[in-house]
Amino acid sequence: MEGVSKMKPIDFAYYLSTFLTTYLAGQRNLSKNTILSYRDTFSLLLRYLSAIKNIAPEKVSVNTVAKESVEEFLLWLESERGCSISSRNQRLAAIHSFFRYLQSEKPEYMYQCQRVLSIPVKKAPKRPPVYLSDDGMGKLLSLPNMLTENGRRDATMLSVLYDSGARVQELADLTPRNLRLEEPFYITLYGKGRKTRQVPIMKQTAMLLMSYLKEQKINTADKLDHPLFFNCWKGRLTRQGIAYIINKYAESLEIKDNVTPHVFRHSKAMHLTQADVNPIYIRDILGHADLKTTGVYSRSNMEMKRKALAKVEEKAIPETPDWTSDNGLMEFLKNMGKQK
Repeated sequence: MEGVSKMKPIDFAYYLSTFLTTYLAGQRNLSKNTILSYRDTFSLLLRYLSAIKNIAPEKVSVNTVAKESVEEFLLWLESERGCSISSRNQRLAAIHSFFRYLQSEKPEYMYQCQRVLSIPVKKAPKRPPVYLSDDGMGKLLSLPNMLTENGRRDATMLSVLYDSGARVQELADLTPRNLRLEEPFYITLYGKGRKTRQVPIMKQTAMLLMSYLKEQKINTADKLDHPLFFNCWKGRLTRQGIAYIINKYAESLEIKDNVTPHVFRHSKAMHLTQADVNPIYIRDILGHADLKTTGVYSRSNMEMKRKALAKVEEKAIPETPDWTSDNGLMEFLKNMGKQK
């Protein structure tokens, strides 16, 4: 690039590793999962440069990752890997974060950094949240076989996921220490940006948890930091593992939409909205940073009500006759306001 000297290829590796290991964790205090997401973005970028541009990772310089290359990479994510616009924007956010860091560390590269930072997020059509009705959620929660150990674990896990409105990673991170199983019952969740919130749960969910903790022998003081939900190897259930369990039960119901862990969260929010719970309380339960995010449920609920009213009106309002065929009325309208 004109006016900008080239950095050595090793410099890109140095600043990327420093960004991921020192800056994000030390200065930004981002969570482990966020840092891993950023790492995955650059792994994909290096894979793209190697496979499509024939540039080996050890030869990648900052100048290689120019605005045009990043734009082509984002297009590749959508066209070749089938990523959604939301995923594309998440990858761009990680790249933007790196170049904001780089321009503060190497001001002489500010122009190139700002060119990359000028790449806009892509607007995506807003879709209403996918959720299950009260009956649909009730059927899903009743599916685990309570006569088996895994069935009781699944019943407890799904009940906690719905009742708390937790994100799937928040559920996976739970330990017995995060539970208060005496009135008032609540769960402590650790959300995005290391934010902590306490979410009330119903007595029935608390009773399931008490039985589960006792059966799994993790209700003692020395087990407070043991994973709450784990697999047969005693390892913490991953997000993928939780999604697999949910999908296993959802398939038997032949539900049209894909029931992901986030559908439980949407369902909880919609059911609270339909019960006329104050949006501020819903925001706090879900851990939204902005009330505007919570507002999507109110808008979806209002749209459903509007459609329901429209159907009623179609049946209730009689057909209006064509008044333009009434010659007397037409003559009257024409002569309105004329001087006699």
